[in-house]
Amino acid sequence: MKYYLLSVIQPSEGTPPSAEALSEVMAGVEAFHQELREAGAWVFAGGLYGPETARVLRPRGEDVLITDGPRAGGEEYLGGLCLIKAPDLDAALEWGRKAARATTLPVEVRPFLHPAGD
Repeated sequence: MKYYLLSVIQPSEGTPPSAEALSEVMAGVEAFHQELREAGAWVFAGGLYGPETARVLRPRGEDVLITDGPRAGGEEYLGGLCLIKAPDLDAALEWGRKAARATTLPVEVRPFLHPAGD
């Protein structure tokens, strides 16, 4: 098994969904997470606060400088993530398709450099 990161890409601008629409999305996300658990593919998942809550730490010689906000601005940011186990990229992409449908947002699928040590 290999580990894959499913990154949920959140738009920086636009109107947030209504409470009713968000409730439907969250029900779909929870159903997706349950399917991952039942398939033995679940490792971890979670949503993130917006980039305005970020702190960036940069090494500066012997010191580390801490600044507010994201490292770089953009039209999108990491809104949440899901770490899964899958036998290969095709299986991970299928989980990514399900995640995109559940979240209604773009999802990036990336493998970890080294295989999982199960």
